[in-house]
Amino acid sequence: MLSSPNLTSAHIDEDAAHLASLGIQDQHFKREMSLWANFALGFTYLSPVVGIYTLFNYAIGTAGPAMWWSLLAVGIGQLLVAMTQSEVVSQFPVAGGIYPWARRLWGLKYAWLTGWMYMWALVGTIAAVVYGSGPYICAIFGFSPSAGNVVISALILLGIATFINFMGTKWLSRAAVFGFAAELIGCIAVGGWLLATHRMHGFGAVFHSYGAGAGHSYISAWIAGSLIAMWMYYGFEACGDVAEEVPNPGKVIPKAQRRTIYVGGAAGMFIALALTLSVPNYAAAISGKDANPVESVLTNAFGALGMKVVLAVVLISYLSCTISLEAAASRLMFSYARDKMMIGSKLLVRFWEARHIPPYALALATIAPAIIVLISLISADAVVKLISFAAAGIYVGFQMVVAAAIRAKLRGWKPSGPWTMGRWGLLVNIVALTYGLAAICNMTWPRGSDWLSRWVTALGLLVVAGIGLMYMGLAKPYAHGDQPWDDARKNIDYSKLRKPESAAPIAVPVEAD
Repeated sequence: MLSSPNLTSAHIDEDAAHLASLGIQDQHFKREMSLWANFALGFTYLSPVVGIYTLFNYAIGTAGPAMWWSLLAVGIGQLLVAMTQSEVVSQFPVAGGIYPWARRLWGLKYAWLTGWMYMWALVGTIAAVVYGSGPYICAIFGFSPSAGNVVISALILLGIATFINFMGTKWLSRAAVFGFAAELIGCIAVGGWLLATHRMHGFGAVFHSYGAGAGHSYISAWIAGSLIAMWMYYGFEACGDVAEEVPNPGKVIPKAQRRTIYVGGAAGMFIALALTLSVPNYAAAISGKDANPVESVLTNAFGALGMKVVLAVVLISYLSCTISLEAAASRLMFSYARDKMMIGSKLLVRFWEARHIPPYALALATIAPAIIVLISLISADAVVKLISFAAAGIYVGFQMVVAAAIRAKLRGWKPSGPWTMGRWGLLVNIVALTYGLAAICNMTWPRGSDWLSRWVTALGLLVVAGIGLMYMGLAKPYAHGDQPWDDARKNIDYSKLRKPESAAPIAVPVEAD
């Protein structure tokens, strides 16, 4: 693991005092994740290779080469969302990310539903990533991409990711840094080679549609093609999911989140540009005659042997992305369980002190996606529908936090973490919410050849939210815990409570939600 000046015992003592002031006395995680490792965790979760390679064929076929600009537009929007999260995690650096942020900003019911949506979106995303890796694994090892081989390959990858996560924070950090290095080098090497030796078009090509969206408004085609960027630009929240494993998190995590957007976005834009300018025939890609432009480009550029090397880099990206996703999901489940907010809390909150991980939460973050992947043996189409809401669910979780931050500020919250946006904060929050709602509308917009295909994403969100609301109404899981909530309204200045001698928890009254 790369060293960091933040790894000091003074900071760790101060961090423990800060958590104690937030009401968290049982602090099990070990703070051994550096700034670089925390950034690498967010980068490998965002994974420009996975995002670009997964949806490039769809994007180029829908919007032509001009779809490339959506990576810049969405990147700016997501940067505003990341800045909103950074301001919150800087004051409330609690493991689990989106759920505890919503709890501290709003209240119990709102936080429970936010965590519920985010949890199932994470499970769906893990299933989507490992299932998507199956064909690449089969291609590398020469297996036919049959349903059985794809499922076995996906489960093997999931098992390897789980094994690494069970090794503890230090191994998680090492895997994240290695995955980041491999993916970044792969992006630069593949993209550089394509631009230097197999570029078929000038850079001006990205300003043209080449007939995409003909017969309709090109703007609608471009918006549909922008799904490639929306699928790629999340993962920065993982930096905050492991907040209790990072020394000096109030300063380190905001920096890591912004760096994830800058570096991940630049890498994604670079490889997307290289692929776009190397597509030999835009008309064939747009019409569907060339159904897999990525494969065509890479095969022509690297040949059979070189293609294997490229696929190996892609596979490393899928593995590191899965590792980061599992880590984020397990910390969310642990945080949920620590506050007695879900079924099986007594089991999920258990901690393996030797490895400094929540083993049962990590196991659940493995078993649930594995079940979804196994369903594909019955119906591959059913799995696609099950995981189709995943990215939209992540965005819903994001915007629930942004909305909570706006509400808290309108009620008088003044962020007091080491990193704030100052007087610009509320404006950034409002623009981030406006962008986020537009992105959710785009992701749930009815597209497809049949009724179910057009509405499956929106239906997925409604079903998950509906089940959550019914369970919340019947079981009232939000009422079981006694940890503080709505701290933002109480406007406690935590900047005065970070010294080790202030470790005694603040008595924050718990009121009816």
